[in-house]
This record gives sequence, C-alpha cells and structure tokens, in this order.
Amino acid sequence: MEIRMLRRLVLTAAASAAALSALPATAHAAPGIVAPTDRLTVTVTGSGGTGDGTYELNCHPTGGTHPDAAAACAGLDEVTVYGTDPFAPVPADSMCTMQYGGPATAHITGTWQGRPVDATFDRSNGCEISRWDSLVPVLPATSA
Repeated sequence: MEIRMLRRLVLTAAASAAALSALPATAHAAPGIVAPTDRLTVTVTGSGGTGDGTYELNCHPTGGTHPDAAAACAGLDEVTVYGTDPFAPVPADSMCTMQYGGPATAHITGTWQGRPVDATFDRSNGCEISRWDSLVPVLPATSA
C-alpha cells in the first residue's frame, strides 16, 4: 500500500509541475489587476538651457516625453531608498550655505512608488542646490 501512495504522490507532483510550466508568464497576475506605473510630470523654468519645459516621465516601464527617460528613471531608482523620500523638502531647521545657484525652478507632480508627489525645487541656497543636483537627470543639470 505504501508503494501505491508514493506512486500517486510522485504522479500528482509531476502532473502539477507539467501544468504549471505550460502556463504563460502573465498567468501569475490576477486578471484585471495592473501593476502601478510610476508617472511624473516635471516642469522646469529658468535652467538656462534646453531643459526648460514640461515633460512626462514614466518609469516601470520607461517612457514619456522626458529627454532622457531611461537615465531619469535609473537615477530615481538609485536615490529611492526604503524609508526616505527623494522628493522631500529640505528640513526647516537645516543650516544651509548662503549661495545662489541661479533662477531655475522645477515642479514635480504625479506618483512615485505608489505615493503621491507634489514637490517644488529651486537653487536658492546650498541645501536646495544639493537637493536639485541629487535629482539630475530628472531635473536638468544647470551651469549656474
């Protein structure tokens, strides 16, 4: 009797493996559920170059009208660390150098990692310049 049970177990396992391997790769997702896409609208003014304008940036999958969407998505993936927000404003109690990085401003809205984004950027002091530079190439590199 034990051999019969063992044979049934082996045959059931083999049939299950064969059935699963025949499924298409998309069969693992529940029907009607679409994975969230990271979508951002980036508006830049005063950057002093070709970076001014409004761009759509889609990541996961990459696309949109951003001039370098692949590099922008890769850059965002790099600075996105669990527990941090790459779009967070400079804390109010920060001590920042009093330097001026030029008139560039930017506004980013949309969704990143399933969370809403509504962030403004400028280059009004050392902290803001650093914050801007951490998001290049999402934001254009400036010469000022």
